[in-house]
Amino acid sequence: MMSATIYDVAREAGVSMATVSRVLNDTAVVKEETKKRVLDAIAKLSYRPNAVARGLASKRTKTIGVIVPDVSAGFMAELVRGIEDVARMYSYHIILCNSDGSLTREIDLVGTMWEKQVDGIIFMSPRLQPEHIQTFEDAQIPIILCRTDDPEKRIPSVNINNRLAAQDAVEFLIKKGLTHIAFIGGVGEEGTLTAERRQGYADAMRQYGLDPSFVFTSREDYATSLVSVRSQLSIDRYQAFLASNDEMALAALHACYDMQLKVPDDVMIVGFDNTKLTQMARPELTTVAQPMYDYGAVAMRFLTKLLNDEPFSTYTVILPHQILERGSTKPSLIL
Repeated sequence: MMSATIYDVAREAGVSMATVSRVLNDTAVVKEETKKRVLDAIAKLSYRPNAVARGLASKRTKTIGVIVPDVSAGFMAELVRGIEDVARMYSYHIILCNSDGSLTREIDLVGTMWEKQVDGIIFMSPRLQPEHIQTFEDAQIPIILCRTDDPEKRIPSVNINNRLAAQDAVEFLIKKGLTHIAFIGGVGEEGTLTAERRQGYADAMRQYGLDPSFVFTSREDYATSLVSVRSQLSIDRYQAFLASNDEMALAALHACYDMQLKVPDDVMIVGFDNTKLTQMARPELTTVAQPMYDYGAVAMRFLTKLLNDEPFSTYTVILPHQILERGSTKPSLIL
């Protein structure tokens, strides 16, 4: 059984992590009723404060917490490398944690980082929710969002314009004379990367007077996408697919092969992210390339500015994207 964290205590007592800290350290006046709730929660959960972390309160530890949804994702190694390289330049060490995209675990990890007295956090999540904002405010730790949007611009962030990137990818296909284009993506609630990419697809289709309703959703993995695309191809013959990530694009490529359709002659395919998968496929996959290393490097540099009270001109850094054309949208030059 995992030991309780300060976030667990705060949740049990119905207070903020800052209030729990005040009770533990006796650093401010707390109402007796509130104090009792906190102490009862501590007893109930058998919570043991981190004595080392408490001794380091208000001092720099030269550590940075990095919270990511899935450390095994194809692009994550390059992104984390960018964080680590810049962190080393400024004499910081990183603590990398995997959240599995779970809201509960993400919030719990912020509490864990708070206990470890990290100097700052680089945070990645499929979607920013009100519970995140409340937790960030309670923790009072400098935070940079990476590949995560805050529509209200309350927290500094580093991202690309996902909506525009998808729009550019669809326009790229339309300019090849294609009109029957489908989008493959995850369920993607409002505010997620998938939702932004899906909206960019719809924007471009409408702009050219085309039907934007060919949207197919599945889990954002290879196996599920393969079944989904095969099913759709048995009903209709699409001229092209834009996938929300490269793994789904690879599934579309193999689905076409299973249905005896040639890529790119019968169907063209564009992925998203420019992971190593794109160059392992045959034909190689055209993809929307994101600067993965720069995501991490820029986010870490942004965080050092926050920590050192250096000026910065914007709360939102938008990095460039580009479309890398490969064999899935043009005939191979190899005879």
